[in-house]
Amino acid sequence: MTLKMPKLAKPAIEQSQTVNSDFLLSISSRLARLSSFDEILAELLVIITDQTQGDRSTIFLNDPESQELYSRKAEGKLKHEIRILNTHGIAGFVFSKGEPIIVHDVQNDPRFEKSIDEDTGYETRNMLCLPIQNAQLEIIGVVQVLNKKQSRFTKSDLSHVAQIMQHSSFFIQSNQAIEKMQLQRRRELDLLNIVSEMSSEIRINVLLQKVMNEATRMLDADRSTLFLNDEKTNQLWSQVSQGLDSTEIRFPNHLGIAGAVFQNGVTINIPHAYADMRFNPAFDKQTGFFTKSILCVPIVNQHNKIIGVTQVLNKRIGAFNADDEARLKAFTAKIAIALQNADLFAKEQNMKNYNSSMLQSMTNGVLTLNEENTIITCNKAGAHILGISAEQVINQNATTFFGNENSWVLDKLKQVVSDATTDVIMDAEITFSGELHSVNLTLMPLIDIHLKNIGSMIMIEDISSEKRMKSTMSRYIDPSIASQLLSSGGDMMGGKSVPATVLFSDIRGFTTLSEKLGPQGTVNMLNDYFELMVDCITKEGGMLDKFIGDAIMAAFGIPLGHEDDEDRALRASISMIRKLKEWNVSRLNDGKMPIDIGIGLNTDTVVSGNIGSKKRMDYT
Repeated sequence: MTLKMPKLAKPAIEQSQTVNSDFLLSISSRLARLSSFDEILAELLVIITDQTQGDRSTIFLNDPESQELYSRKAEGKLKHEIRILNTHGIAGFVFSKGEPIIVHDVQNDPRFEKSIDEDTGYETRNMLCLPIQNAQLEIIGVVQVLNKKQSRFTKSDLSHVAQIMQHSSFFIQSNQAIEKMQLQRRRELDLLNIVSEMSSEIRINVLLQKVMNEATRMLDADRSTLFLNDEKTNQLWSQVSQGLDSTEIRFPNHLGIAGAVFQNGVTINIPHAYADMRFNPAFDKQTGFFTKSILCVPIVNQHNKIIGVTQVLNKRIGAFNADDEARLKAFTAKIAIALQNADLFAKEQNMKNYNSSMLQSMTNGVLTLNEENTIITCNKAGAHILGISAEQVINQNATTFFGNENSWVLDKLKQVVSDATTDVIMDAEITFSGELHSVNLTLMPLIDIHLKNIGSMIMIEDISSEKRMKSTMSRYIDPSIASQLLSSGGDMMGGKSVPATVLFSDIRGFTTLSEKLGPQGTVNMLNDYFELMVDCITKEGGMLDKFIGDAIMAAFGIPLGHEDDEDRALRASISMIRKLKEWNVSRLNDGKMPIDIGIGLNTDTVVSGNIGSKKRMDYT
């Protein structure tokens, strides 16, 4: 804010006596020798105080952004900066009106701010105050002289000070401009250093905290929060420190001040948060924090896409101004790339952890090799199947690891890499630590997105006797029962005599039916029929023994017996007949022939066991 000096102020000065021109030249000489703005202001105050016989003087300069008058230097004991609104107090009155004044009884003047005297312990009795003009006749501040040592301030004192300030305003204005450029330069260098430091940080949580701390420091605020958008959930999220820990906060990306900025891409600067309907006071209630002012700007990446927002709360002095907006926008624009890189790194780490977890939870062994045939990864299952620890596998060269006993694996591996094909080897035998392992191997090359070979992978499926037995048993009974039998340690390869109920069922007139249906129709019909019948058997705890053409053989009481196996077999038979009737209705509606079956049950002592070779067993 700049004001023109009213014409009414000038005649009073012209009527006063004129300061000697030699004295004015000496002031210029004294000021020209000084190197800093603070030194120039301090020297001016010494000159003004001496010329007016005052006790102390203060120069207040106007801050257009905050609409405040601030003192850069005060003579006497008062050394710290004073800031007042440029409409308050006697200084504010002179700045606003552009009129020089002399107040002989300050304490009784309603314009006087008594709080300053109360804070400093100084007693102001009388005062001379006049506006400071630049070369364009704009008012850029005021000068104030307090407590004339003898008698009162006069128009002559007013004239002296006016001419001194008129002569010195060039030094003030030019140094203000220089200082502003220096400040801007320091800010730019500071910003470059900060961005350079942050660009090397790839941990998203650490980077978020650094950005929030820097935004708070840069704008002299109470706190800051940086929210990034989660495109999967359409939520804004951030990590907020709480003591030694941190907590993640999330909310829909259209809610509140942050949501409005994210959706519209427009900066919001609110001097009074509770007066804005978009502000949600619930956060203050939860945290005990009192939000006064808010500055929220969008974070835009190099593709002009909004990826989040930065929100700064409660500027410590005054409200957020246009300069704060510009600085925060520049800062967020610079760190947008670093934020995106860190976010991408976090997502890649999560994916890597997910893949690693999935790899470790697989029941099949997995080995991956790089281009030099060095083993890079080995999951738990792989180490368990081979009977060695993962540390004995990782970083081993494949030639050394597989050795002469398993050299054929290396030959196969070279072939799949060379041909860029996958090879599956069933019922293979490999030897490690002197032990023979029966496995199924899958060998495949690893290709990057540019179709360039980056290594190979070996998948190992354990088909040891226990695995074979479980696989065999699972064909007949529920897999959980098979696991229970194997974990009990029973000798499933040997036979045992147990009481059981055997169920036989076949299709009546199957030969005639199959001739009418033909080969393909017969196969389709049998598959549908067996699906329905086997469900009825397994629901009652029965074990499917085998299919014999159109016949079904099942048993109740093996391999695990129940007190009511006979009843179970009977209930399964009744269920089979009911299911068949329902199916026949459907077949008739489709124009197909109905099917009739016969079922026989017999209870007696049977011999059961797993019969076959190590590579092929059947339970019967």
